[in-house]
Amino acid sequence: MKFTIQYLALGTMVLVQIGGCNSTPRRDPTYSATFPTAFEQPVQARTGSIYHRGYDVAFFEDTKARRIGDILTITLNESTNASKTSSNDIARDQTSTVTNPTILGATPQFAVPSLLPLSQTENNTLETSLSTSHAFTGSGDSAQSNSLTGDITVTIADVLPNGNLLVRGEKRLNLNQGNEYVKISGIVRPLDISTANTVSSTKVADATIVYSADGANADANKIGWLARFFISAVFPF
Repeated sequence: MKFTIQYLALGTMVLVQIGGCNSTPRRDPTYSATFPTAFEQPVQARTGSIYHRGYDVAFFEDTKARRIGDILTITLNESTNASKTSSNDIARDQTSTVTNPTILGATPQFAVPSLLPLSQTENNTLETSLSTSHAFTGSGDSAQSNSLTGDITVTIADVLPNGNLLVRGEKRLNLNQGNEYVKISGIVRPLDISTANTVSSTKVADATIVYSADGANADANKIGWLARFFISAVFPF
């Protein structure tokens, strides 16, 4: 039994070391780069003419991304500030009274057995009175501020029928035994792309921007599963 425990502890240490050494950033296929498709132009027929029908002749082209697989740089300029304050004060009082009825000119009275043996209480009526009171007071104050700046270069995943560009991309960084990820996807209008082939993130429609991390530093900032249970809505107390 002693050797079994030693081998078990040694195996656990080896697994921990292996897990700590495996710090390669993980790739997310949802934000993977899109590569251009191979384009093979048919051989031109020798007619002696300079221009041929069905062949694209571009006299001038800029450096803006416009085809599937082209590269576009998105400048992250995200800043949000939100605050909310709420206060509730609710009170409710209710009183209900039922008087003893009169039946054929007489008020009913009856005897009710008491808790003592062979005894009873007399001259009881149907008169009933009920009074309730409820009060609730609550308040809340919430404030949040976020900022994300930087650049991320993405590829064009698709060109929509109206000419807009569907872009997506991911940036992965390995820093201090941890990985950081910046992911973005959305729709870009070609008119919003500058001459430097850049576009602001505020002009990306249907934008999904994800900034996350993993590793030892990220794990240290996470709350444990047991503490998360005690502050969740599942915990009844």
